[in-house]
Amino acid sequence: MTRPTVLFVCVHNAGRSQMAAGFLQHLAGDRIEVLSAGSAPADAINPMAVAAMAEVGIDLAGAQPKVLTTESVQDSDVVITMGCGDACPFFPGKRYEDWKLDDPAGQDLDAVRAIRDEIRGRVEALIASL
Repeated sequence: MTRPTVLFVCVHNAGRSQMAAGFLQHLAGDRIEVLSAGSAPADAINPMAVAAMAEVGIDLAGAQPKVLTTESVQDSDVVITMGCGDACPFFPGKRYEDWKLDDPAGQDLDAVRAIRDEIRGRVEALIASL
């Protein structure tokens, strides 16, 4: 059996999708291939997201925002969107989920911690469903 591929998509690929990808990689290891991308990628990862994830032992400091491509969606079994609207291409037969999460951009560390903790719970449920 091949391992499933999960793609996390948000607008800037600098906060929510990077935190989700970090958790999935950390919790699932090599059992699941993890991708993340943004419809309009930022220049760098949100420093508050990096700080919040470092508190739970996940290093996002070396991560870079990536542009969303049609190929990355085609290659994925599960596509998780986080506020990217209609920018994500749709392919029949793929599993899509839209996670309604606050955007960590411009938020203080306490607010980003709450977003991080919600993302962790959703990632744990996602792993259980795969």
